[in-house]
This record gives sequence, C-alpha cells and structure tokens, in this order.
Amino acid sequence: MYWVFLQAKISMKKAILFFLLFSVTVIYSQEWQTDFKKAKELALKKNIPIILVFQGSDWCAPCIKLDKEIWSTQEFKNYAKDHFVMVQADFPKKKKNALPADQVEKNKMLAEQYNPNGYFPFVVKLDKDGKVLGETSYKKVKPTEYIKLLESFKG
Repeated sequence: MYWVFLQAKISMKKAILFFLLFSVTVIYSQEWQTDFKKAKELALKKNIPIILVFQGSDWCAPCIKLDKEIWSTQEFKNYAKDHFVMVQADFPKKKKNALPADQVEKNKMLAEQYNPNGYFPFVVKLDKDGKVLGETSYKKVKPTEYIKLLESFKG
C-alpha cells in the first residue's frame, strides 16, 4: 500500500513540475501570428503596430541569425509583447518543414503585397490598418538597437 502512495506522490510532483515548466514557456514565448487578418484585428484592438517578417526558416542564413539574435531573445520578447503584433510569413524549402497549402497561399499573397522583390529576411513595420511605416532586414546589432530601429519607423 505504501508503494502505491509513494508512486502517486512522485507522479503528482512530476505533473506539477511539468505544469510549471509549461506555464513559464507559454508566458515567455514569442507570440507569432500567421493569419494576417487576425493579426490586423489584434493590432486594432490593442492599438499597436504590426511587424511582418518574411523569412526562410530552414535555408536563409540571415533569417536564422535574425531569429536567434533578435526575435528569440528575452529582451525582444519582453518588449514586443506589449508593443507589436508579430506576424511570420515563412517560406521553408525542406519537405519536413512544409507548411499547409492554405498557409503557403496566405504567405504568397502577403509577399505579393508587401515583399514583391522577394527579399529574405524582410521586416516590414505596418500601422494597425496595414499601411507600411518602414522596412528593414537583418542587422548585426543588439536587440535594443533593433527595437530602436523598428520604433524609428513612424510613417
């Protein structure tokens, strides 16, 4: 009987630990949107601009660096959560990373409108209505400097 009680206690501890780790991950993870329509609704609701990122997540070296050096940093995440609606338009090439067909179409339509030259990475700051305020790409700078650059686009 004691053995069953001990196993249940260990399982409960594991469950609590898992829940805490999951909660922390959710709280601090970058909230990327992939549906531009929903992103615009969110931007209107929060009255904040949109950062639209065109990337090739599995083949574009500067895209991967931008993700690692800026988007994935805690400093950028903390700032972005209250100041930007982040939208990702990804164009992976490897089969294992293929997006659903409807997402591929959505990303192509976004590229036709906001990235007709097909630059990667390409970062577009939009106002809450979808009007372009500024454009940039990968820069070898610290997250604070990249935030300043994005904030300098006023339109």
